[in-house]
Amino acid sequence: MPFTFQFGGFDPNAFGGGFNPGGGFSGAGDAAQRPRKARRPRKPIGNALTRTLINIAVTLVFALGYFYVELPALNFHAEEFYVFAFLICAVYCGCAVLTSGFQGTGVKGYAGFLKKQCTIPLFAFLALVVVIVVGSLASWVVLRASSYSELLEIQSGDFATDIEEISYDQIPMLDADSAARLGSRKLGELSDMVSQFEILPTYTQINYQGRPVRVTSLAYGDLIKWFTNRSAGLPAYLIIDMVTQEAEVVRLDEGMKYTTAEHFGRNLYRHLRFQYPTMMFDEPVFEIDEEGTPYWICSRIVKTIGFFGGKDVQGAVLVNAITGESEYYEEVPSWVDRVYSYDIIMEQYDYYGMYHNGFLNSMFGQRDVTLTTEGWNYIVIDDDVYMYTGVTSVTSDQSNIGFILSNQRTKETHFYSIAGATETSAMDSAQSQVQQMNYKATFPLLLNIADQPTYFMALKGNDGLVKMYAMVNVQQYDIVSTGSTVADCESNYRQTLAHRGLIGAGDTGVSGGESKVEQGVIAEIRSAVIDGNTHYYVRMEHSVGYLDFSAAEVPRAVLLDKGDQIWYSYVLEGAEFPENGIVHADGFWFDGETPPAETAENAA
Repeated sequence: MPFTFQFGGFDPNAFGGGFNPGGGFSGAGDAAQRPRKARRPRKPIGNALTRTLINIAVTLVFALGYFYVELPALNFHAEEFYVFAFLICAVYCGCAVLTSGFQGTGVKGYAGFLKKQCTIPLFAFLALVVVIVVGSLASWVVLRASSYSELLEIQSGDFATDIEEISYDQIPMLDADSAARLGSRKLGELSDMVSQFEILPTYTQINYQGRPVRVTSLAYGDLIKWFTNRSAGLPAYLIIDMVTQEAEVVRLDEGMKYTTAEHFGRNLYRHLRFQYPTMMFDEPVFEIDEEGTPYWICSRIVKTIGFFGGKDVQGAVLVNAITGESEYYEEVPSWVDRVYSYDIIMEQYDYYGMYHNGFLNSMFGQRDVTLTTEGWNYIVIDDDVYMYTGVTSVTSDQSNIGFILSNQRTKETHFYSIAGATETSAMDSAQSQVQQMNYKATFPLLLNIADQPTYFMALKGNDGLVKMYAMVNVQQYDIVSTGSTVADCESNYRQTLAHRGLIGAGDTGVSGGESKVEQGVIAEIRSAVIDGNTHYYVRMEHSVGYLDFSAAEVPRAVLLDKGDQIWYSYVLEGAEFPENGIVHADGFWFDGETPPAETAENAA
């Protein structure tokens, strides 16, 4: 007879939740027929006062431990404060339940018991929830779009007037990655340090004694090395000159004892929190003053819209890395270069670009809605460090409508309306110029070259080392010039600008040397491959020196032949053409070609 599975009565109270189909199948459900022992209620601990003191003591120990480890700001504008407060309420309520013996039956019984034992924490919890809801509504961008758009005051600027042209020997040539490589190499040369210390990866770009440099602190190699070296502190910091590409380890008479690499009370974050328990801080940055004293610049964060919106900076706390002495400045000293971080400035501009015509326009009409591009970099103007980034329309990411320059100390921000290539497009253009080399472009700097806004970038090989340099015109990014040195690159770029009629031939000289244009007949040609690039060394009649034409910069140099009569331009560093020497040549015209009129006049 086949077995038939029939659904009998489902006993939801049966232990194990078993099914009993028509009596033909029995299982764990039989256990439900056995009487269950009544659970004995737990006895409360001591009297009400004892229980309360225990609850408070446990909660206080937890609160102190949590505060010491997590360091939340005791500020109603700080999100982490509410997490801290909620955890305190939860710990007290949990202790109250434990010490009072779990009195109550069912959900309602436990809820009533909890309400009776934890009235104050529950009311505090509900009050904080109300504050969060109301504060969030008061900060909601939909309701406060106008306030968000006014966080950053934007002024219009004239690029050629505001940004002075700098000579090639003052152009920063290193990106953060290259600076880090130089720093690691320099530390590796010091046997007494490399075994005990490492380098903090957060390099800060500052203007130090009139030079653009990157600085960073040392850190302990590990916990054991911290333990054996902590009494003397960190003995040095690094300076990377971004122009000369020289790395210097600056040894200190007294070590730095207050850094982000420290532990316990000397840890910078803990040192700050104990001295300023209610302040909110941005990530501290390492700087040095003009005398070389190391400091940590700790920008104070404030919320200016509702409770949680409108993130901004209001002054900074300066902490001496050696002594730990700190002082809050609403107006920071002029030697400080970075108070406002790039992300705060870019966020505030994005609010302006999105909402200056209202919230609805940002969603539907999108008239004049703009955003910053993804990258940023820094330039030095009048002893201050400025952050710049491109600005593009929200409907297009292929071109910029302009860019902003923002002072990182004062937040003074100018917008320059210059339509042109995005930084990414410029990088692609530079890479395509030397695509046979497979070089990668660094994120560009923004320079003024002959009153032309120009992207300048390094071209790096697969080994991470800089091989060449490139300049790309912002407005016409098909104008690209490269060079094995910055001087070569600038000379080639100026010559290209002259050929395109953007500047006169008299403006083609590089500030590091004099540009010459002459005519002659080729007497001799030699070639050599240097760093994977072919160079043609041309000697003219009645000359004992050679002109160096790089095939990467002047591709048609391969067409030159002995006996050709040409116009040629070159950069002369000294007063005369060096005997048996080599000078950089940046362009030529065959005798049958007509050079620019200004060039011919200059040569004559």
